[in-house]
Amino acid sequence: MIKTLFPSRRHYPAADAGLLLDYDSLGAQLAGLAKQYQNNSPYPHIVIDDFLPPAVLDRLLKEYPHDQHSPLWNDASHKDKSSGEYVQLLKRNIRDSLQMPPTYRQLFWELNSHAFLGALAALTGIANLIPDPNLRGAGIHQIGRGGFLKVHADFSTHREFGLDRRLNFLLYLNENWQENWGGHLELWDGEMKGPPRRVLPVVNRCVVFSTTATSFHGHPHPLTCPDGTYRKSLALYYYTNGRPEGEAQPGFSTDWRELPDQKEHDA
Repeated sequence: MIKTLFPSRRHYPAADAGLLLDYDSLGAQLAGLAKQYQNNSPYPHIVIDDFLPPAVLDRLLKEYPHDQHSPLWNDASHKDKSSGEYVQLLKRNIRDSLQMPPTYRQLFWELNSHAFLGALAALTGIANLIPDPNLRGAGIHQIGRGGFLKVHADFSTHREFGLDRRLNFLLYLNENWQENWGGHLELWDGEMKGPPRRVLPVVNRCVVFSTTATSFHGHPHPLTCPDGTYRKSLALYYYTNGRPEGEAQPGFSTDWRELPDQKEHDA
């Protein structure tokens, strides 16, 4: 049985301790969702609305680095080496937590804390989770109009640490995001037969899912949001030292996939 592996101090009063998250209520909430997490298809995952307290969310939205000329932003668009085609387009990120605005820096620290790792263990059944201080592939993400992230299964091994990637955590920061702008996170089955589970990236919606060789996901359709509007999210990934046999082969590469209709069109 997975316990909510909090340290010896059992209570974390967020307001009194200056913390952003209420770990007592959050831990209980995630533990209560464990069965749903395991039973969800196409693979274990959960979607949680209103994840952050309103005051914390307000701070994040006010501090968001809107200045697109800021040197904080890195160009994260990427082409597949074999095909030469873009697999993620018009994507930018900030992965150095020391350069993030103050509330973001603290939130990333808390989401990598022992208390939150315990809550994730209670949700997912994955014990002994390890955070990534390097935020490889993680951090603050945004994609602009016309951009996309092709469906893929993530790399399974951390390049620097050799650890096994086990969980993805996503938190969306998109106020007033419209359905017709697209940007839905799509969760596909291992055979890419579909239809996928589609999640609209609305503000304060959190998604957690298990990372395996067949946890295909992405938002593959170009965004149709207005110019100057961005699909904004926070991403963190969690690791263990070892994983169940057959879940994924060690490796540093991402497995990019075409959508079924694109396969048929190209045939």
